[in-house]
Amino acid sequence: MTSRWGTLEVRSSARLDLIDITDRVTAALPERADGALVLFTPHATAALLLNEHEEHLLGDIRAWLGRAVPEEASYAHNRIDHNADSHLRAIMLGSSLVVPVEEGRLVLGRWQRIFFVDLDGPRARQVRFRLLT
Repeated sequence: MTSRWGTLEVRSSARLDLIDITDRVTAALPERADGALVLFTPHATAALLLNEHEEHLLGDIRAWLGRAVPEEASYAHNRIDHNADSHLRAIMLGSSLVVPVEEGRLVLGRWQRIFFVDLDGPRARQVRFRLLT
């Protein structure tokens, strides 16, 4: 993983889907590796985030995104493709993360998990990753 980019395939099941990919990312780490793990999603309507995997909180995140960027608002982009809210939500959340790695393990807070967020699903997506040592 230190010399090339790896890819995780992620399939969402809803238009707004938060998918915990922490275990899959951890499984891709070399034993005893140290460095910084860079994660990136190459999609304009998807994002990555770190937070707790608790169902009520995930519901709160969905509700917050809906209030912050309503799906049915009047957006110029919707004249082309009815997903302007997805693009704007992706801007708010961001498409990349950097996570420290020590001895082959992600250095995360007690409750932190890595989420892939599909904002315009359901569909197949990718997360690219590389360990920098």
